[in-house]
Amino acid sequence: MAILVTGGAGYIGSHTVLALLERGDDVVVIDNLSNSSRESLSRVEALTGKTLTLYVEDVLNRDALKTIFEQHKITDIIHFAGLKSVGESVQKPIEYYENNVNGSLILLDEMLSAGVKNFIFSSSATVYGNSEIIPLHEGCKVGGTTNPYGTSKLMIEQILSDVALANPELRITCLRYFNPVGAHPSGKIGEDPNGVPCNLLPYITQVAIGKLTCLSIYGGDYPTKDGTGVRDYIHVMDLASGHLAALDHKDKGASFKKFNLGTGVGYSVLDLIAAFENASGISVNYKIVERRPGDIAECWSDSSLAAQELGWKATRKLDEMMRDSWNWQQKNPNGYLE
Repeated sequence: MAILVTGGAGYIGSHTVLALLERGDDVVVIDNLSNSSRESLSRVEALTGKTLTLYVEDVLNRDALKTIFEQHKITDIIHFAGLKSVGESVQKPIEYYENNVNGSLILLDEMLSAGVKNFIFSSSATVYGNSEIIPLHEGCKVGGTTNPYGTSKLMIEQILSDVALANPELRITCLRYFNPVGAHPSGKIGEDPNGVPCNLLPYITQVAIGKLTCLSIYGGDYPTKDGTGVRDYIHVMDLASGHLAALDHKDKGASFKKFNLGTGVGYSVLDLIAAFENASGISVNYKIVERRPGDIAECWSDSSLAAQELGWKATRKLDEMMRDSWNWQQKNPNGYLE
């Protein structure tokens, strides 16, 4: 009786694996380590005093998946594995569709062959595209996605909906994340991007610690309160607890479900910088540059459905997100590299 976590060595995956181990679940991880580190899982084991099983493989490798399903009694799958940079996806659409969509298809096929019935998918608020309704709720129109990353998530959601319709015994949940930030309060695990960060907060922390010289803010002329993009930022530990809540409620409600996971509060880029400076005591050097292709002005959530059906709610505030991000960066200036 084990939970298979694909991409479990990554940022959100490692924090979710930690939460699963802390409550006593058996965990099997598959990760190709292309944008993650084995060290993250070593630290998870040290923090929890528990062990997990790691396969350094790709979900595109059908034979590796067959082996996992043969060797372990998998009851649930949490699917994080995939490429996740909005900007990079615009430049490399084929790579994103191959990894995200085809990888999910292969995983689903092998899951069905193995008789596994429970599947949680790491989706994204990008599936809503450039929505005219804010805050976004699960009944909002999806589609009109502005980048291949978001389109790949939307395509996978459609595939999962069709698979659930054809296989009523399955329990499939799509969790639409907003913007994960923060780190485990120990400072032992956190977000460790390869190369120059694609996400805002790791870029801010690397400027603050001196690894990078200046933060580029993409767009200062959006129709928002200060001209910068507005997003819903959620602490990664709140996000991890959302996956546990989805696991615990898989047998309730419809066989195919979708939930927003966010705080329901929108903060601008300048809001985030100010909050970080307040938490760290360090001034962040930034400049405003042209908008980035595929970005939208604002995106924040109505996550009340998750509260109603899963009993889940984000509890950590912006100051805690900034404090934990800075704690991680200070203790790990080079990420997982010692």
